[in-house]
Amino acid sequence: MHTESIDHWKHDHSFGQHRRKKGESRTLAVTAVTAAMMVIEIAAGLAFGSMALLADGLHMASHAAALGIAALAYYFARRHAGDERFSFGTGKMSSLAGFASAVILGIVALTMAWDSAAHLIAPVRIDYDKALPIAAAGLAVNAISLAILGFKDDHDSHDHHEHDHNLLSAYLHVAADAVTSVLAIVALAAGKRYGFAWLDPVMGLVGAALVTHWAVGLIRASGAVLLDLQAPQALRFRIRAAIERDSDCRLADLHVWSVGPSVYAASIAVVTSDPKPADHYRGLLSHEAGLAHTTVEVHRCAGHA
Repeated sequence: MHTESIDHWKHDHSFGQHRRKKGESRTLAVTAVTAAMMVIEIAAGLAFGSMALLADGLHMASHAAALGIAALAYYFARRHAGDERFSFGTGKMSSLAGFASAVILGIVALTMAWDSAAHLIAPVRIDYDKALPIAAAGLAVNAISLAILGFKDDHDSHDHHEHDHNLLSAYLHVAADAVTSVLAIVALAAGKRYGFAWLDPVMGLVGAALVTHWAVGLIRASGAVLLDLQAPQALRFRIRAAIERDSDCRLADLHVWSVGPSVYAASIAVVTSDPKPADHYRGLLSHEAGLAHTTVEVHRCAGHA
């Protein structure tokens, strides 16, 4: 057999991961902004005695690390997209980075809860006049970061936030920062005006609970991809319907799993009394967006529809 004929049947397994994603540049920019504000908030929280402000700064520190992981994941996925050691490309790097970031988010939430509880039991003096402007500045930075990461202007399915757990993790880290900043401002303002010093650590606990909820959600979503859970039922239904609409075909086996953001691979076993080449069945699925790699087994079942 000629080498040319073998090469004709080979195909690319990078699934678009070699292209630089818009999310990569956004994440790099937000990482730099977050790191700068992190230093300011931690220093201010320690200097002014605000638990909510310190929690916000520590939370932002975790975000700087998590955003750095996200940026590195984009680079790694792009750099090694064609590496044959990765059977289905580097698309799952997005979910791996998202999972790691979610774990960091959860750890910081527990730290926030612990420290807030300690300050609720043993209150410390808070310099409200100095802490409030810093908290407001932190919120402004969060708002700018959220605008940079924005959801609305990206229509490339490979960058879609619903599936790109790396970009989703970056967004959640910044959103969590924004919520924590709002809670800090509310606590500081109420403490200054009404003397509710207890509200500062209470807001820290509220923020910790919310961040924990987000972290658990991201762990579940990214973990499902890493563990090769079946693709959404709607996609599997469409694949089955497309195959079984052809003559007397039946699907004996169907596995569909994610190999990257909005990219799926499928393994199907077709049983029919009138077998056709595998490419025929792949052609029946050619309209299915996101189905990038399909393995087909065809089995004859004489006399049975």
